[in-house]
Amino acid sequence: MMAGAAEDLRELFGAAVRAALDAWPALQIAVENGFGGVHSQEKAEWLGGAMEDYFIANDDLELEEVEDFLGELMTTEFDTVVEDGSLPQVSQQLQTIFHHFQNGDVAALLELTADIDEKKFPVTAAPGQTARDTDVDEDEVDSVEEMEVTATNDGAMMDGICPQPQPPEPDSQTIKEEDIVEDGWTIVRRKK
Repeated sequence: MMAGAAEDLRELFGAAVRAALDAWPALQIAVENGFGGVHSQEKAEWLGGAMEDYFIANDDLELEEVEDFLGELMTTEFDTVVEDGSLPQVSQQLQTIFHHFQNGDVAALLELTADIDEKKFPVTAAPGQTARDTDVDEDEVDSVEEMEVTATNDGAMMDGICPQPQPPEPDSQTIKEEDIVEDGWTIVRRKK
């Protein structure tokens, strides 16, 4: 293959890898919500290059190896553990892209990239509703209320109300003033 054609094929491979990652909802959500910090978008772009380099450096990768590498990058770079079942799918898609790259199948790479772009579903995070967004006064949100329950931990019925927790009563382990000596040390005594 000529040098120019090889470079074009490599660029096409990189574009297909980035298209697959850009269409991945788990990565989209991580970037949109800033799971990777203030540079989440840059990390997502770097991730495409890292995956591309990973495939180039390793000709005969197994699906599990691709999954593990991609999962590890998502965990370390975006603090995200992907448990929605999409990790094996994206890994398989990346392997298919690499297979077409290895075979020099430009038409298949172009078709796959166009197909991925066509099926890409934009993911947007719904803004969470906070107490400030509702009609509830902040004083009401900050106040502690009793909660209705039907039974206590030991199964005995109460009057439908769970009382506020009481501070623990001091026990024999409480430090007494005479246990603190002048130099700041505390005498620890055994239980009797």
